[in-house]
Amino acid sequence: MTPPHTLHHVPEPVPADQLHDAPTRESSEAPVMSARYPSLRDKRVIVTGGATGIGEAIVEGFALQGAQVGFVDILGGPAQDLIRRLAEAHHVPVFLEQDVADAAALGDTLAGLVEALGGCDVLINNAASDDRHALDVVTPAYWDQRLAVNLKHAFFASQGVWPEMKANGGGVILNLGSISWHLGLDDLALYQIAKAGIEGLTRSLARELGPFNIRVNTIIPGNVQTERQMRWYTPEGEAEIIAAQCLKGRLQPTDVAAMALFLASDDARFCTAHEYWVDGGWR
Repeated sequence: MTPPHTLHHVPEPVPADQLHDAPTRESSEAPVMSARYPSLRDKRVIVTGGATGIGEAIVEGFALQGAQVGFVDILGGPAQDLIRRLAEAHHVPVFLEQDVADAAALGDTLAGLVEALGGCDVLINNAASDDRHALDVVTPAYWDQRLAVNLKHAFFASQGVWPEMKANGGGVILNLGSISWHLGLDDLALYQIAKAGIEGLTRSLARELGPFNIRVNTIIPGNVQTERQMRWYTPEGEAEIIAAQCLKGRLQPTDVAAMALFLASDDARFCTAHEYWVDGGWR
């Protein structure tokens, strides 16, 4: 079991006519997300890996739609920073610190979030780690750890919340995939194996859970300009990515979050069992 967690309670959502006044964090290239989905108001949304990068943008995007959001992450400091920022807009998410690689403890933590939110309507399996590695350094223990971080938790998180969705008459599960295995990149074998598995997981869950009105999709980002990704790329590498895309700009976390908002909304009510790309036309 993990140490006791700090639980942050969710206040009443801001009325719809005040949503446009809520501040939105953006980069120099990222537009403010402007679409509003009335069906997302008051939805109970759980996000794994929600403290930084794409997960952070997803947490913020749902919170500013008036959803009740809970998230887990291993990074407590950035999570608290996000909570403080969202508190300024009167949207305080519930956060529990948790390593998603510990499947048993993750189950207990997600149960805590379900209890705190009063249910779960949307699960977003975002947590992942794309650490680089050469083939000859992979041990059985490293294999198990990488697959646990990048694939195993998505299955067990889905297993943990789908009965709640069934009882509520339906729900949405969104899994975050990756363009990497479609391109066959170097030094990412275990990450790419896991992300290929994410797409198989999506198809399997969509078929099995469809009769209960639970939709399951994969979002496949291209190379998104997060603080973590910037560790891997030189200016020359950045230029190569842009040159390979049909659209000549750098993807931002908000671009991926915008897709997540649409797929979770009732506007996407017949979208399931598929992959939705946000890659600027790279592949």
